[in-house]
Amino acid sequence: MAEIIVPELGESISEGTITKWFVKEGDSVNQGDVLLELETDKVNIEISADNSGVVSRIAKQDGDVVLVGEAIGSIGEGAGASAPAAPAVEKAAVAAPTPPAAQAAAPVAAPAAQAAAPASDSAAAINASPAARKRAREQGIDLSQPQGQAPAVATPVKSAPLTQAAEPASAGKEGKPTERKRMSRRRVTIANRLVEAQRTAAMLTTFNEVDMTAILDLRKRRKQAFFERNDVNLGFMSFFTKAVVGALKAFPLLNAEIDGEEIVTKKFYDIGIAVSAKEGLVVPVVRDADRLSFAEIEKNIVELAGKARSNTLAISDLQGGSFTITNGGVFGSLLSTPILNAPQVGILGMHKIQIRPVAIDDVRMENRPMMYIALSYDHRIVDGSEAVRFLVTVKALLEDPEALLLEG
Repeated sequence: MAEIIVPELGESISEGTITKWFVKEGDSVNQGDVLLELETDKVNIEISADNSGVVSRIAKQDGDVVLVGEAIGSIGEGAGASAPAAPAVEKAAVAAPTPPAAQAAAPVAAPAAQAAAPASDSAAAINASPAARKRAREQGIDLSQPQGQAPAVATPVKSAPLTQAAEPASAGKEGKPTERKRMSRRRVTIANRLVEAQRTAAMLTTFNEVDMTAILDLRKRRKQAFFERNDVNLGFMSFFTKAVVGALKAFPLLNAEIDGEEIVTKKFYDIGIAVSAKEGLVVPVVRDADRLSFAEIEKNIVELAGKARSNTLAISDLQGGSFTITNGGVFGSLLSTPILNAPQVGILGMHKIQIRPVAIDDVRMENRPMMYIALSYDHRIVDGSEAVRFLVTVKALLEDPEALLLEG
């Protein structure tokens, strides 16, 4: 008999939530088969079987919170057909996850199963697994009660699993229908981190605008040759990443963090790129961006964004960034104030490219593709003048992209 143990989930992660079991009791599994998926604060992680055999016990169900090192089931020897049958009560209480309608009917089905079981099963019911006992308590079943006596069944309180929306309430404010849905673990973490960032940092935002004419012209002239040579498109993010790295080298306090009463200035340039995924915003990291070519940056971003949207990011993809770039422009945002990705002290916000009239000199006006950019920074260690000059440097580098290409 081998226990199914929650493995180490990564730095600072001590627990997770079971999102889905892919097996049920009695199933045969081979070593390496995926047993279940866990949602952590940062990513989803699949747990695989360490050995072959039969799933003999599942102690935690979908939606349950589990700790690192906790035993959540077991795998025994043999084939699926010879797997020991679970007691009738436990089968009813520890069934595979069911749709909301079936869950609502479960309190009725479980007592019926208990009443129909042979008298000799009462001892087995008392020795039911922790999950079965927990489910029995929730459904008002007395596992120690002798057969033939119907247990007093309390009206069950319907509680939605982590990913399930509750039924619309019939008595909301002013009698209007409402729907209550529990936040996912990741959404709760995002909410807490954003509030903590605003509570602990002296956050300010400064703005500027970039004339994107030169970058658009360069991409138009070189995009086909760039793709043929590198098998990746020349996007905007590589220009912004390189410009940010150049500005960070000139203003290193934007590439630092606060540790107690010390300032830790980072001598590396791991740039976080904010990506919108199904469960919320994640920030995978492009490592050593200062050493990468434009093509390598673009390939990194495409790979990380794909992993974020397919929910296959690893913990290592998200750790250790020194500065973050977020692009609200892809959703149409014209101007915003990005929130710091703590413990970082700087984040650059990109926005929508908008054609606007621009004064070329005292006489001429031209319509130009303009983008507002925003720098949010921690005023505890970054002075306003330094933040403004950082953003001016980013603007200057972006408006001379060919020099950026040559130097980068």
